[in-house]
Amino acid sequence: MKYFHSIRWRLQLWHGLLLVFVLTGFGFTAWQLQRANHLNRVDHELEQRMGIIAGMVRPDTSPPPDRPRPRGFPPANRPPFGNPFPEPANLRLPAREASLFEGIPGQEFYYIIWLPNDQQGVLSSSAPPDAPRPERIPGPPAFRSRGTFRECFQATPSRECLLVGRDIRSELADIRRFAWLLGGAGGAVLLLGLAGGWWVSTRALHPIADISATAAKIATGDLTQRIHTTDTDSELGQLARDLNNTFARLQASFARQSQFTADASHELRTPVAVVLTQTQTALARERPAAEYRESLAACQRAAQRMRGLIECLLTLARLDSAEVPATLESCDLGGIVGEAVELVRPLANEQNIHLDLELSQAHCRGNAGQLAQVASNLLTNAIHYNRPGGSVRISVICEPDAALFCVSDTGMGIPPADLPHIFERFYRVDKARSGAQGHSGLGLAITQAIVHAHGGSIEVASEPGQGSTFEVRLPTGSKNPRSASWTND
Repeated sequence: MKYFHSIRWRLQLWHGLLLVFVLTGFGFTAWQLQRANHLNRVDHELEQRMGIIAGMVRPDTSPPPDRPRPRGFPPANRPPFGNPFPEPANLRLPAREASLFEGIPGQEFYYIIWLPNDQQGVLSSSAPPDAPRPERIPGPPAFRSRGTFRECFQATPSRECLLVGRDIRSELADIRRFAWLLGGAGGAVLLLGLAGGWWVSTRALHPIADISATAAKIATGDLTQRIHTTDTDSELGQLARDLNNTFARLQASFARQSQFTADASHELRTPVAVVLTQTQTALARERPAAEYRESLAACQRAAQRMRGLIECLLTLARLDSAEVPATLESCDLGGIVGEAVELVRPLANEQNIHLDLELSQAHCRGNAGQLAQVASNLLTNAIHYNRPGGSVRISVICEPDAALFCVSDTGMGIPPADLPHIFERFYRVDKARSGAQGHSGLGLAITQAIVHAHGGSIEVASEPGQGSTFEVRLPTGSKNPRSASWTND
């Protein structure tokens, strides 16, 4: 059945079974205690009257041991009477004791005395005539239930059998009423418990329905859907919050992927168009060798631009898939930055940019090739976006738990509106010039991805017209050796 596949119905079933077991156990225990209390009270009354009958049948007429036996007293080994009951009518209860055997008709106490020859010697007027004689068991009084009768019996040493009983219909009726009362109260508690359990389970599982509905909408492509829940402190509320964060990251990832695909297509469209235009022009008619060389040179430049863009895209794809070399080794960040400075120095000399170095030996764990790419990207940007005759300050500082790499330029700076977006892929601050200069807008995105893959962080501070400062912080893999520093103009 489909109901048994529902968590709510299964919880309700287990809750109902638990309530039934608990209420049944409690009700049976309470009924047993009530029944025992009624029977104990009746047994106490029967035992009290049994003592009176036993005293009348075999009175203790023995003199005290320190007194002489009076004249005419029978020997100790003989009963006080020749027969215990010479005549049944001779047994008469005093008025006070007889009142104990009176009561409401149908509820009065009765007694029966059987002689040693199994004949009924004496019985009260309210005693049932068909009462069977109990088995002769000398000892303390015993009790038995016979239909609606509760009886106490005792055998005397001289083989008489004494029985005192009472009709307990009223007590049995009280016990039955108590049982019905327990059943009704238990049923009410069960219904109330089931209703409360259904309400609690419905309220507790309500976020699951929201999660399922939201997930179904997201599966259809609507990534803007979120789970709405008010109880954020419960386990399901925390799950809903985590899923909302996951959905938000998923939406952002799909948005970046869509934007990335559109931007990559846009970037590749221009060099492909150049190649097609040049080849079509060259093939349209016979041309001099010089024009063919110009067409081939244009195609080569477009192909180099496409190759650079494709390499950047492959680098980002590897970084996105966490494809970082598994064997990271200890690297001297100061040495890596120094080598990158020497590679970009011709470009700085060409634009009359002064490089101010303050490099210290700072060890960190990482991939030397990728860290060199980080340094090269930041230095190239600092030179390209600097003013003629400006300067770039480059420093590597060894801190107790990190290696710090800073690049500061005196260029145009970054507008505040563009500052939060400069690490986005294909984003350009100067959209009119960057594409024409061959910049794809992926350098800073690759730089940030490499730094994050190494467990580091990159931050930027800038003021328009005064320059920008990029700060890279990489964790140290081991204790840094004693630092050595140098300067180079």
